[in-house]
Amino acid sequence: MTKRYKIQKKHFGKYDEWLDRCENSPRWLEEPEIATIVASEIERMKGERYTLIAYCIMPNHVHLLLEGLLTSNERHRGRSAKYPLTDTLRLLKGRTARACNLALKREGQFWQHESYDHFVRNDNELGRIIAYILNNPVKAGLVKEWSEWKFSYVNPEWEEW
Repeated sequence: MTKRYKIQKKHFGKYDEWLDRCENSPRWLEEPEIATIVASEIERMKGERYTLIAYCIMPNHVHLLLEGLLTSNERHRGRSAKYPLTDTLRLLKGRTARACNLALKREGQFWQHESYDHFVRNDNELGRIIAYILNNPVKAGLVKEWSEWKFSYVNPEWEEW
């Protein structure tokens, strides 16, 4: 493990703890109607833009693990067209932000502009990331078992993590 990787891992852990405390951010996603909007859009886009591996919708953030299907979109000419993951997240965030804001009867920014993305490099890392995503509500003290969290999903092909 390189020194840089250890430093990144340490900082990610601190940031992750801060997110789980939900002290300084809106908790819109803890409302079942809002979480359902996000889950439905994640499900709707699978097969079209990605293979969905796992997700967990927390009260103030979402963990999403996917395998991209698109390498480029010839019809799309925007800035993110060359970057399928960026383009997919832009669409997902845009569609869900609009629907969630309508449901909440509010306007304005719903999601943070940035996303933390990470490429999975091997099967061991894949298993570790699936476990991390599914156990996020357990680690945050919201449930005792990951399967108790209504807004968690793992693709049956990868259930044996």
